[in-house]
Amino acid sequence: MEKLNFEFDASTDGQTIQSQVMVGVVGSGDLEVLIEPDVALIRIQVTTSVDGMRSVWGALMHRLFSSGNLPAMSIELNDFGATPGVVRLRIEQALEELGLTHY
Repeated sequence: MEKLNFEFDASTDGQTIQSQVMVGVVGSGDLEVLIEPDVALIRIQVTTSVDGMRSVWGALMHRLFSSGNLPAMSIELNDFGATPGVVRLRIEQALEELGLTHY
């Protein structure tokens, strides 16, 4: 098991999230995404069963969260061997449930 942490700047337009969301499940080849409000940054904690993939996770998180268009939030990702495509799908699913479709 490996734990990875990433931080990105959040939008400064005053947009916030008011609720929590959970999508996915931890199971063979899948991913659980938990999102909660935060006050300043986009904070991401990844717990993965696949060691040595920091650069892959970092590149994917950078692609999704470096635009500065999303509000502050804490994101917990619990991975059991999901592919990058599944990771992106689950994160986008969680953001959509929060009403965040333009990012």
